[in-house]
Amino acid sequence: MNLKPVLAAVVIAFSASALAQAPTPRAPATGVLKADREAVKADRDKLRADRKAARAAKAAKAAKATDK
Repeated sequence: MNLKPVLAAVVIAFSASALAQAPTPRAPATGVLKADREAVKADRDKLRADRKAARAAKAAKAAKATDK
């Protein structure tokens, strides 16, 4: 008797039953997810504004240095 097919069938049967008993992952609360997205968007917007201000300050400093 060939044991490989029997062993494969047993492994498949046990793995299928183990997978069937695995709990389903919970979906995150949409309110929390939306709040996180809004916080990330606000952080991104602040970072862009800070970069823009830094570029403007650098340009003003460079313009002031060339005037001397």
